[in-house]
Amino acid sequence: MNAVSFSLILAGVLLNAGAQLLLKAGTNAIGQFEFSAANIVPVGVKLALEPHIMGGVACYVVSLIVWIMGLSRVDVSIAYPMLSIGYVLNALAAWYLFGESVSAQKLVGIGFIIAGVYLVARS
Repeated sequence: MNAVSFSLILAGVLLNAGAQLLLKAGTNAIGQFEFSAANIVPVGVKLALEPHIMGGVACYVVSLIVWIMGLSRVDVSIAYPMLSIGYVLNALAAWYLFGESVSAQKLVGIGFIIAGVYLVARS
């Protein structure tokens, strides 16, 4: 995998991870909600107009374009496992930004993910 291909795949992963974090920030700003026939429009409008959610959706759109560009250059058997890096980034960012817990068991799992991505990338 050359530098351009790796950069595209990594950018797609980072944009996808960023989208998840923005969506979580948006739902934190809105609070817990439930869809029902009576509130589907008000809740839908609230979600659609929340800046973090709009940013998350924008990140998803851009990540899709970048990901497709990366897939045109890299085998899917190499590219797809790289998405696991997003889990590592999101687990650590959620701990830092949102105060979510990162247990020892989760850290061991993250270590396995990093090792697995490394092995796949070197194959």
